Amino acid sequence: MVYLLESKLPENKSVVFALQYIYGVGKTRAVLICKKLGFSTNLKVKNLSENQIVQILSLINSLNLVLAHDLKKLKAGLTKNLVSIKSYRGLRRVRGLPVRGQRTHTNARTARRVRK
Repeated sequence: MVYLLESKLPENKSVVFALQYIYGVGKTRAVLICKKLGFSTNLKVKNLSENQIVQILSLINSLNLVLAHDLKKLKAGLTKNLVSIKSYRGLRRVRGLPVRGQRTHTNARTARRVRK
């Protein structure tokens, strides 16, 4: 197993799809990273050399991307800020109700169930 930024990358997947296992890296960023490094779309994680893994890490650091633990902390901080200033969105978060204007009369069972 290859570990990058606190994430396990599956060995049998191609690098483009394996990079998406890192929190904060989606399809667009994964393709961008592979294109900049010149990796084939068929290159598997198990075929990566140590040098290529170091190249991936150095490229991610040079792009100044907020990923993994830092991104989770940032999102949690933004949510705490909404709650602390008692905005509408923050109050809805605290009550476990839908935040983005969805109806609650007949729906929102999942929102209430998930957030508690």
